[in-house]
Amino acid sequence: MDYLPIFLAIRGARCLIVGGGEVATRKVRLVKEAGGEVVVVAPDLTPTLAALCEQGAITHIARAFDAADVAGAALVIAATNRPRVNALVSSAARAAHVPVNVVDQPALCSVIMPSIIDRSPVLIAVSTSGASPVLARILRARLETVIGSGYGALARFTAQRRTAVRQRLPRPLDRRRFWERVLQGPIADLVLGGRAREAEAAFETALAAPKARPGALVSLIGAGPGDPDLLTLRALRLMQEADIVVYDRLVAPPILALCRRDARRIDVGKSPGRHALPQEAINRLLVELAQGDQRVVRLKGGDPFIFGRGGEEIEALVAAGIAFQVVPGITAALGCAAYGNLPLTHRDYAQSCVFVTGHCQNARAALPWASLAHGRQTIVFYMGVAALATIERELIAHGLSPATPAALIERGTTPEQRVVTGTLKDLTRLAQGAGIAPPTLIVIGEVVRLHARWAQNQAFSPRARSAS
Repeated sequence: MDYLPIFLAIRGARCLIVGGGEVATRKVRLVKEAGGEVVVVAPDLTPTLAALCEQGAITHIARAFDAADVAGAALVIAATNRPRVNALVSSAARAAHVPVNVVDQPALCSVIMPSIIDRSPVLIAVSTSGASPVLARILRARLETVIGSGYGALARFTAQRRTAVRQRLPRPLDRRRFWERVLQGPIADLVLGGRAREAEAAFETALAAPKARPGALVSLIGAGPGDPDLLTLRALRLMQEADIVVYDRLVAPPILALCRRDARRIDVGKSPGRHALPQEAINRLLVELAQGDQRVVRLKGGDPFIFGRGGEEIEALVAAGIAFQVVPGITAALGCAAYGNLPLTHRDYAQSCVFVTGHCQNARAALPWASLAHGRQTIVFYMGVAALATIERELIAHGLSPATPAALIERGTTPEQRVVTGTLKDLTRLAQGAGIAPPTLIVIGEVVRLHARWAQNQAFSPRARSAS
């Protein structure tokens, strides 16, 4: 470790910034946000700094830097484009034992400025020890997506109640366990979700009986179609807090890897012809696990309520009196269409979109073929590879043109994604020729014509094969 990470209290303290350009402007803004009294030494100022000076928000000394300027400063920042001046500032500050930062010159610094994630009062600093400020900013951006704005509210919520908890629980061990339950359970979820009154009531109940077991809770989470980047922030947070993760075969390994590392994992994956657990057994399992005083996450590919049988699992939990929450996911139709270079609706091609499951005992009898087989509509079949011949035959028989464009999107949104395009009358032949296997989404409609045109410019380019 090249530096000791420290947060410096500068509220009301004199902070010297040498330089009046754009870099100095950014540093002034940062120091002001932390409450520092800013003094800028520079012959000239940017319009932004000049405006701040006119408002009395900063003090401007309109001349070149002098070593005496560092006297009384709590922090010194050199932000000029003149190496000689920056070196003089560094030397003077070090001689006066004042922390000094010289922008983009780590060798002249006694402190470095990290990239900051501000969720006040929560502050997270990311640093590469000056080796790569750009990398630090990239890492900060990634962390920003995981650490939502609600964590500031959560920190304030706990701060306001620390005294009450200390009085109710004098033993440090009891307090720690209590706060762990609060910050990793439903109360934290309520605060992060902006439901302050409900959180307050739940907290008072928990504090009245601090050693009572928390109510059982199952989080039903949509894991999306495969790309981990498509997870919601809420899903990722709950996955990293889980004690037990129950998942199916459509949950991609990279997504499962994002779950809490020491969480117990239970595979209940179902696939055509192979049921690891029947649905009724999965329902019973969720109830049993939830009654064990642990945080249970049920991960389902796509969205739990779109052909995911999430409703059946919720019914079982409700019947057992177990609390639940549902986190929606990006369903396969949305994710695969986006990554497959085609829209589901388009003013010039389709004014409606229909999601259909092709996985049923008798697709010919069960599906409303007459309502599906008309133009200006996009039809998306889930789990339909085994029924391709039926889909092809019935849509044509009910009036849909055999020349209607169609696409098969295999393992959509993953690095193994393949897109095969052609026409409705050739669906079965195309699938057999390309060796298409589940999971595959079937898209039928005029919007498929846009696939080839868009594929030339899309940043993410899956392997594709087109046929006529």
